[in-house]
Amino acid sequence: MTNYILKDENAVYYECGFSCDNEIFMQFGSDRFFITDGRYSIEAKEKLRGIKIVESRDVIKKAAELLTEHKIKKLHYDPNDFTVAEFEKLKASKYTYFEPAPAFSQKKRIIKSNREIKLIKEAVRLGAEAFDQFAGHLRRYGLNQNEKRLVYECAAKMQNYGDFALSFEPIVAINENAAKPHALPTDTEVKIGSLILVDAGLKYERYCSDRTRVAEYSNSLTFDKKKQRFLSSKRQKVYDTVRKAQEKAIKAAKPGVKACDIDRAAREVIEKAGYGKYFVHSTGHGVGLDIHELPVISAKSETIIEENMIFTVEPGIYLPGEFGVRIEDMVRMAPTRAVVL
Repeated sequence: MTNYILKDENAVYYECGFSCDNEIFMQFGSDRFFITDGRYSIEAKEKLRGIKIVESRDVIKKAAELLTEHKIKKLHYDPNDFTVAEFEKLKASKYTYFEPAPAFSQKKRIIKSNREIKLIKEAVRLGAEAFDQFAGHLRRYGLNQNEKRLVYECAAKMQNYGDFALSFEPIVAINENAAKPHALPTDTEVKIGSLILVDAGLKYERYCSDRTRVAEYSNSLTFDKKKQRFLSSKRQKVYDTVRKAQEKAIKAAKPGVKACDIDRAAREVIEKAGYGKYFVHSTGHGVGLDIHELPVISAKSETIIEENMIFTVEPGIYLPGEFGVRIEDMVRMAPTRAVVL
């Protein structure tokens, strides 16, 4: 791909090591351009080498002008990057044919470099530490706190009070609310024996972590072990089923297999236990600069798994009006197997 344009912040960062909330990155052969406004141009000039910094209040209009000036005949773009209004303005270029290339940046990033793997592993390590800190908060202060307050406390632990950004807004869901895969926080309070689902992650040097754990509230609550114990036999059966589904999916993940085969491995365990219709999402997704990127680990994904792909394995069972269970870890594809990060 010789000529292309990017607007997504993480895609731009991957290309040049800097991005902001109002920028365009373009490459024409060996020429590279970073267009931004006066708020960011000084920093861009300090951080970027071998790239022409172009300052403009209207980055889309300036991009169209550069395309005309350089007489670019064909330009690849990601349709997900631009609004209709932005694209119409971009097409003011007199010479250019715009070739749609959906998610082409994510496709470039699907195999992680050694440097990226190192950064992601550190994000995962720090995220696990934050889970432990949040579990400590729950043990000491969690009784009678509601989900809204616990989301705030979880975010504070993930961010280490300002050191890190969040991968996404944490999910802390109690009992019936945990049956919603992306539950919004409510006024539901923690009681002895409450089932608590926590899904959270942080960014380390812009690379994300993502993890989900489920436990029952007690003064010995912990998230550092997979074999949890529950007071209810139904909760125990559902939790153990999800844990076995995750284990089977991780074992099925090998270079050369299709992503759909990993999904099938998890889904078969859950279906056999009688909960197939309650597993309502895909088994996993890639993680990197974006919290959701390629590969997609789903029933329809024909992606061939390759070494140094990094993705989540997160089967779940969600019983409306009762509770939900999801167990999630990130894995890296090693030469012969998936390694849990």
